[in-house]
Amino acid sequence: MLSDEKIIHMSHVLFKELKKRGVVEFLEDEGKIRRQIRRSIMDELKIADEMDKAVRKKLASYSKKLIEGTPEWEILYKRFFQEEEKRRGRDT
Repeated sequence: MLSDEKIIHMSHVLFKELKKRGVVEFLEDEGKIRRQIRRSIMDELKIADEMDKAVRKKLASYSKKLIEGTPEWEILYKRFFQEEEKRRGRDT
């Protein structure tokens, strides 16, 4: 998980870039918009953390002991993470 300071920094950077590119016209208070960006980042991190936990739980349930960091573990982790994204409708 990222620290609050990093998330706040990211929200400022994203806001600044969106404003610079003219992607969105900001009619509301800039602070309010940055807070919404921050909440969105935190929500996404929470979902990613939940998916990570679900994948790790699935890997731990294998009868064969899989060791994190091995090529086999990495391949299965990526596959199961993609499956979890699809299951949650988050695949792109």
